[in-house]
Amino acid sequence: MVQATVTTWYLEMLSPEQLRPSLSDNPDLLVMQAEVPSPELNRFLYSSVGGDWYWINRLSWSYEQWVKYLDRPEVQTWVAYLKGTPAGYIELEAQPGDQVEVAYFGLMRQFTGKRIGGHLLTVGVQQAWAMGAKRVWVHTCNLDGPYALANYQARGFQLYKEETHTEELPAQPIGPWEGAYR
Repeated sequence: MVQATVTTWYLEMLSPEQLRPSLSDNPDLLVMQAEVPSPELNRFLYSSVGGDWYWINRLSWSYEQWVKYLDRPEVQTWVAYLKGTPAGYIELEAQPGDQVEVAYFGLMRQFTGKRIGGHLLTVGVQQAWAMGAKRVWVHTCNLDGPYALANYQARGFQLYKEETHTEELPAQPIGPWEGAYR
């Protein structure tokens, strides 16, 4: 374990008109809602997308914890597929005060740089507004992908807060599963 300085940026949209869409015309790209709560699917997406970026908080969740979290009307999971293969996902969570948080968003390593991220984020934000949001917000940090902050800002999210703290982390990201890159 190492001590890391983590900078977290909080961003928001206060109106659907702030969204600057980036939609792909790739006929092999499809974004669909996973309408049946599935801990197996969400755990796979979480570790496959987040394994390169220190997403470790949910790795210790039990099956029951995943079910309890996902089996709520406030949570929606949208999955991007390229040629039928999961490429990434966006998880939305409705919160009090007509807010929707982009709880998780990202692509698997092999799908970055293919103009999928802007498309998936656009679809996800459109869905957040369709959920009745008056505010859509997200946070990202310097441990996320190198284009995360830029993608959020390019889609119209505005920075409203920045925090820096120290966190104890593994010496390197664990990958999509333990030992995947060794």
